[in-house]
Amino acid sequence: MPPSARRMPVEMKCFYNVYAICAFAAIGGGLFGFDISSMSGVLGTQGYTNYFGLNGGSQQGAVTAAMPAGSLVGALASSFVADYYSRRTAIQIAAVIWICGAILQTASNGIPLLVVGRIVAGICVGMTSAIVPVYQAEIAPREIRGRVVTMQQWAITWGIFIQYFVQYGASKVDGGPDNQNQGSAAFRIPWGIQIIPAAILFAGMFFFPKTPRWLASKDRWEEAIKVLGNLHGNGDINHPKVLAEYQEIEETLRGEREQANSGYTILTRPRIARRVILGMSIQMWSQLSGMNVMMYYTIYVMQGAGIGDALTASSVNYVLNVVLTLPALLFLDKWGRRPTMLLGSFFMGTFLFLVGALEGAYGEDNPDPNGAVKWILPKDQAVVSRVVVAFSYLAVCTFATSWGPVSWTYPSEIYPNQVRAKAVSLATASNWIWNTALAFAVPPLLDNIKWRMYMIFGVFNYLAFIHMFLLAPETKGIPLEEMDDIFDSGRPAWKSKVHTTRLERLQKEIEDGNFKVAVHLDKPMHHAVEDMELESKDSQLVRTNTATTQGSADDHLEHLPGTAV
Repeated sequence: MPPSARRMPVEMKCFYNVYAICAFAAIGGGLFGFDISSMSGVLGTQGYTNYFGLNGGSQQGAVTAAMPAGSLVGALASSFVADYYSRRTAIQIAAVIWICGAILQTASNGIPLLVVGRIVAGICVGMTSAIVPVYQAEIAPREIRGRVVTMQQWAITWGIFIQYFVQYGASKVDGGPDNQNQGSAAFRIPWGIQIIPAAILFAGMFFFPKTPRWLASKDRWEEAIKVLGNLHGNGDINHPKVLAEYQEIEETLRGEREQANSGYTILTRPRIARRVILGMSIQMWSQLSGMNVMMYYTIYVMQGAGIGDALTASSVNYVLNVVLTLPALLFLDKWGRRPTMLLGSFFMGTFLFLVGALEGAYGEDNPDPNGAVKWILPKDQAVVSRVVVAFSYLAVCTFATSWGPVSWTYPSEIYPNQVRAKAVSLATASNWIWNTALAFAVPPLLDNIKWRMYMIFGVFNYLAFIHMFLLAPETKGIPLEEMDDIFDSGRPAWKSKVHTTRLERLQKEIEDGNFKVAVHLDKPMHHAVEDMELESKDSQLVRTNTATTQGSADDHLEHLPGTAV
């Protein structure tokens, strides 16, 4: 068959609106939220208690911890899938895994199958929590990177919110959550509904592009610049901003390849290890902030505060979590990452200390030995109960505006392209290690040290404040390829400041006609080939597939007469 008669592969139509891409990918974060409230919502129903025979304590901690345990595995595996198959395909694989986990949970006939289902679903959550922020960061322009990566956290809050009210509605079946004969539909309905968003995520990702940085790493240069042009140049690959970003990606990738090491060992090099530890620490402090107590075990918190309708009072947490993430979504790229983390740590620590102090001063041992919580505020302390709930809400609001979004944004942007997926997978694994530990530990802590638990989390927040003040520089507005300049500058973190970037200077040179950029036609950088060269007189773009292994940057760039690199 002659070449002209061969059937060419059909390209699926892609959408290139950055906000649409990042918002849709964030459905992966929504799955995390779905899981959180699908468990916290069923804790207050007799259907769940009767069927599985659980009523708080270490057994419930083990069931809750099954999901973050699976997420730890998923986070560690995510970099291999994302680097080999692409960030987009890895998200789709994770969606399929979630569907399998949701089916197992819905069909569970006892604790063993429920735990297996939560572990499988957790693998998906671990993968998406690591890959989605990387996908968003590599798609977005630097000016709005914080905003679009914050969509991950906002999607988590929406997942919590939507699933909680699905669970709230399902809890009313068979006579309501307090009916001793309530059936299993109270938990099977919300667990089955979880399949829907994962199916949408899997199908929809076919209509969005792979990231230009991943394409470049696979020497698919023509595809990379087309994607950049569609994302940041309204389809114009000759746009100065597109050419400048392409040039930075190519120079950075060449420098990384000269190191000839893309494995995990590179993460141990001092200049990279510092960032790896910082990213892992940020995820650790995010978990140790106490937010998990307010989300996973919000029913127990409200019961301990002496609230009669704990399910309804808990629902306010989820509404606040959604609404108060919006300021970060709108203003994180103006406020900056650093002050957001510092203020968040200070206020969360303060509110948790106040909750602990009030419960310690006015609370008492629960007179009901079969109660899910062992320390409660008596009914005659109604005013104190309301104040405790108010401070609990304020702690949730503070997290939603600060550590919630920044804990995903900051680690996704501080690593070099060569190790980004691997380093973010380790940072996310840190999240799940602590998530698992807390999911298992919080019920026994509430039983044994009672109100003092809030004091412990308050201390963690103040420690996070000190750590971030000393070691976390500001990264807003900095291109991904220039993070080395920030972390290798030698300046203390508290003296870091936003400056004019190389990308801005390069874009200006291209706009002024003082710089030309060569674009490879899908030829590997490590092969020496000379086929053709096309140049447009009214463009700064030179399309070429000439590349050499040993050549310098000048081998890939052409400059106008009289100009310098």
